[in-house]
Amino acid sequence: MRLPGIGEKTATRLAFYTLDMPEQDVQDFAKSLNDVKKNLHQCSICGNITEKDPCDICSNPNRDQATIMVVEQPKDVMAFEEMGEYDGLYHVLHGVLSPMDGVGPEEINIKSLITRLQKQDQVKEVILALNSTPEGESTAMYISKLIKPAGIKVTRLAAGLAVGSDIEYANSITLKRAVQGRTSL
Repeated sequence: MRLPGIGEKTATRLAFYTLDMPEQDVQDFAKSLNDVKKNLHQCSICGNITEKDPCDICSNPNRDQATIMVVEQPKDVMAFEEMGEYDGLYHVLHGVLSPMDGVGPEEINIKSLITRLQKQDQVKEVILALNSTPEGESTAMYISKLIKPAGIKVTRLAAGLAVGSDIEYANSITLKRAVQGRTSL
């Protein structure tokens, strides 16, 4: 039940399933969990989860060194990499600003982003790829205000209607962004 999204019933079902598993499968599963905890850590440059430091993305000279995409979590990096259309670098915040939850700039990976931008003068654009939540929006605005004085272009992912969605069910904020972010055909 300590895992996210696992309630009492699911935890009970998993416990009984584990009891019925062959001993070797249980040992392999336990070893896999230990290996994850022992071998994975954050990249010292971008904060992504990796087995080696720096990670494969940061150490790849073929990546676009002029663009850094800022994301909330390592799983966001995975999503963009699966898409296969982005070839720049990343910076993982490991959260967003949330004063109500006691999460300020010191609790997430913002300071290292600013330090990184000061050291890497080839960076021309920072893409803020944060979720469209109030916390994501405030984090994007905060980071933008920190970066813009350095003369680095700061962009935000387009937002609006999802493919396959119905306009009548979209909320007013989504419709407003869709109109503001419209593109020419």
